Order: sequence, then C-alpha cells, then structure tokens
Amino acid sequence: MPIRWQDVFTKVPGFTWKDSYTLTHPTSISTLENLKRFLDFVQIKFCLIRPFLSKDNYPLVSPQDLLPSFEANLYEYVDLPGFSMVAFDRPLNYFHEVFQFDLLHCVEDAVKTSNGPASPFEPVIIQQNHDIFQSRLPKILQDQFKKQFDKQRITELPVYPKILPFLLNMDRGHVLAKNSTGDFHLFGIYASFPSDLDSELKRFGLRIGKFKPGDNTLYELNRNFVYQFLMELYGFPIVSERRTSAALFSRRLFKMGEDFLIRVLGQSDRTITSLYSNSEQHKYPQVEKIALVSIGKRQKEQFDYLKREGYILDEDRPAVIVRVLYQQHKYDPNNIRTDRALSVSKQEVIHPLTGEVCTTANIIKDTSIMTFTLNDIVKGEYFGRIKYKRNEIVENTDTHAKRLKFLYAWLRKHQRRILSYSDEFYNNVTKVLDNYLLNTDYYDFFQQLSELYNEVWQQYSYIQQARKIKQLEDLNKKKYKGRKINYLKMLQHATQILQTLKFEAAHYFDNLTDHAIYMCDKILNDKYLIKKYITPPQSSLSAYGQEIRKLHEQLVVHINDLKEIQKYRSDNIPSFNSQLEVQN
Repeated sequence: MPIRWQDVFTKVPGFTWKDSYTLTHPTSISTLENLKRFLDFVQIKFCLIRPFLSKDNYPLVSPQDLLPSFEANLYEYVDLPGFSMVAFDRPLNYFHEVFQFDLLHCVEDAVKTSNGPASPFEPVIIQQNHDIFQSRLPKILQDQFKKQFDKQRITELPVYPKILPFLLNMDRGHVLAKNSTGDFHLFGIYASFPSDLDSELKRFGLRIGKFKPGDNTLYELNRNFVYQFLMELYGFPIVSERRTSAALFSRRLFKMGEDFLIRVLGQSDRTITSLYSNSEQHKYPQVEKIALVSIGKRQKEQFDYLKREGYILDEDRPAVIVRVLYQQHKYDPNNIRTDRALSVSKQEVIHPLTGEVCTTANIIKDTSIMTFTLNDIVKGEYFGRIKYKRNEIVENTDTHAKRLKFLYAWLRKHQRRILSYSDEFYNNVTKVLDNYLLNTDYYDFFQQLSELYNEVWQQYSYIQQARKIKQLEDLNKKKYKGRKINYLKMLQHATQILQTLKFEAAHYFDNLTDHAIYMCDKILNDKYLIKKYITPPQSSLSAYGQEIRKLHEQLVVHINDLKEIQKYRSDNIPSFNSQLEVQN
C-alpha cells in the first residue's frame, strides 16, 4: 500500500501539522539553511509527492536524467506543478532591488514603523496583501482564494503550505526575505528574474577562449557549446526562459555577494532545482536537484533495503525521493572531457515520513543499470523516449533505425562516464556494442541505414580513442588505473600508448591526437624528471635512472613521429573530427 500524501513528513521533528496544509504553531525561521530545510519538506510534499500519489500516470524521473549533461526535456506536463522563487538572507529594499516584483507587507514591520498598536493596521495590511495577491491569480481562483483566506495573514511561513497551491498557478516567481525581527516571510509575488543572456554568453565565451571579438565564424561554430556549458554550470540544459532566467539571476546574485536561495520546479523535468550561496563554493552557487526517481527491481539489493526501511513511496510504481548535489568544473581546453561543466558530488535518498537521509544507496550512478539499459536498447526491449539531434523525438526501440538513434543519444549522454568509469564497466559497454554493431545477421539492415550506422560508429570510435588518451591525463598525475605509480611506470605506459597512437593515427580524430601530443609534452617536461634524470651526466645515473632516460628518449621520438603524421594530415586530409566537433 502506498502512503497517503497527507501523511508525508508528518514525523519530521519540529514539523507539527494541524491538518494537511497548516502548521500548528508559528514557525520562526531565521537562517537560510533552516528556510531551505522547511521549503524542502513543504515543496516535496505538495509539488512532487501529492501529484505522484494522485495520478496513476505520473512521469517519474529516470535516474540517468539527473546525471550531467542534462538533456532538454521532451514534453511540458501542463497539469503538473511548476514554480520559481528567490529567498534573500536579509530584509528587502524595494526601490534598490535589481529585479521586479509585487511587494507584500509583514504586519510586524508596519507596526514597528508606526510605533503604534497592531490592531488599527493589521486589517488594512492584510486586505492590501489580499488585493495584490488576487490581482495576479487567474480569475477562476480568485473567489476560492478570497473564501479560504478571508481576513487571514498570508505572508507568515506556517501559512506557506496553504498558500502554495495558489502560488503554483502564477506564471512568475515568489519572493521570501527577512522581516525586521529577522524571520523569513513571503514578501513578494509575480517576480521577474532579469536575464542578460547575450552579454553573459559572450563574456563567458571570450573568457574561455571560444570566441574572439568580431569573429562571426568562431562565434557561430562555438556558440552552442558555450551556451550549453554555461547553462550546465547552473544545473540546466538550454531550456525555458524561466530556468534560463533563474540560472543567470543566481549568477548575478552570487557575483554581488548576496546570500540567497533560488529554486525552480519545471513542469517538463519534474525536478526541483536549487541554486544557493555556499561558503564552501568560491566561484559558483551550489547546485542541487530533488526529484521522484524510479527505482528498478533490477537493483535488488538497494531496492530491498529501501523497501525495508520505508523509503519507497509505492511498491507498484517504485519511486524514491532523491536529492543530488553537484560540483562545478572550470572549463579546461586541455582536459579530454572539455564539455564537463558539472559532476555529481553527493546523492541522498529522503525518507517520506521522517525526512531522514540515506547516503549509502547508489541510485543515479549505478553502472549495472546503465549496462542493463544499453542491453535493452540493442535488443529492442527498451521503452522510453529520446530526442535525436535536438529535433526528432524517438519512442521505443522496435526497429533498427530507432535502436541506432537511441545508441547515438545514449553514447553522447554518457560519453564522460564511459571515459572515466572502471575497466569492468567499459568492457561491458564495448561487449554489448560490439555484439550488436558487428553482428553479421544485421548486415543488410545496417547497409540500408548506413548514415545512422556510421554516426553511431563515429561516436563509439571517438569514445574508444578518447579513453586511451584519458590515460595520458592520469599519467601526468603519476596515476594508472587509479593507483600511484613511479616515473619509470609513467614513461613505460606513456610510451606504449603513444606507440599505439602512432600506428593508428590515420584513423584518429585530430583534436584527440593534438591532445595526446600536449599531454606527452607535459610528461616529458616534468621539472623533477628533467632535473633528476635528464640533465645529469649519464655516468651519474643508476640503472633505474638510465632506464628512465632511455624511455624518455623513446617517447621524444614517438611524439616527433606523431607530430609529423599530424602535420601531413592537416596539409592533405580534411579534418576527421570537424563534423563531430560541430555536433558536440
């Protein structure tokens, strides 16, 4: 039996409910951290769990949807809740705020300003707040609002759960801030978050070297990459104006040194995304997402544990509340994963009654589920939908054409993980792909679908080659397969990789070959290596040192050969990866 939505979070310490919508006592919240905790419970309950338990066909979020890079959503579920909000860890200064909103008043603030008793002012302020609120509601809800809140205050936090259904019917955001006593209240509605997208995009692109002033060709080629990278830093794909504005407004507030919380629930992604100031974050706001995530019975050990401990909402439609925190990464043109703006730093499963958090369950980074999904795709047994090349929605995998489109999208989505995850995972992925793509039984089908087939192979080949070169990045840190190694091992592995590259260079993508040369040059120019083993006379070196010098010389020869091959190709052969670069 699923739990009732009315019972959700009723056992959370400090949260006592008079009824399904109202807290029994004034909840004084004076820190942004406590406000966030309060909003977590209220918004999860009313904006995620209530719709889920009220609808048989609620579209649960797939675990992989919470893994960067985030894909643009395929459908807008107009019957599901959506909102945006901002909270400031200070009182508002209406004229001097950098965005537009309708101001609501706190009774206590008005009383303090007048230095008089509350009674003459309270009805006037309440009515003024009601009039402002009603003016921004759809006509069909105005009478309901008036009846439900007649002569009641609407700005105090204990009333927030009751007012939230009406806030969900407003196109624009709501605003929370502190009153004169230091407690958070609802202080605004119908807020518009400013978005200076053009300037921000161009400044960011110039800073990371993807744009040059006045260079239209470079701008056209790299604009989408810069746009996607910038948005992903703030937890979104290139999507709706509401989420774009929230991302850029958080960027602006963070640069201004504000302590804030911005939160957005999209009707398409069904995910509450939070952006907030964090003392541990020096360059960007903290990004966090909360969603109802489907959990498959294939994840037997985790499923059984979460079921036993009461984390699963409905056994017939297994779902859990998942919170994910992310870490931003500075753009690095010398990293093979140049498009990586965000990675998962922590995931938590939230108990629907007590609010307790489980950090041991791996829901979204479970590689076995990724392999199962890949298997289902190639077998034609996967039921879902993807967006192929931004403009075509593909549902299910009942034909080879659909399977190839799914594979193309899956490889693009998980490219970073395939590069970085364990050899065991990578071997499982290659085994599944090779068994399908090299299956002679499908030869005729693949001939008829040669364009699609070659697109998939191009993505697959890029990943295979990039994974080898990722090892050179690790060797620069004197690591190999996660283990620390010495200089001798570093040079041995680098020489082996470069030998392979040299003989296969004709089939390599230009940017990968350039990257390999750059990484090997860094290895060769290691200051300690040069000082200890290359500069001293040969006679002063130990056998270990002489072996290092020998490998160093071999690596120099291999790099020079690879540079010659690359130069010949650039002069005589069109770029292997130009099309892939444009697509990416």
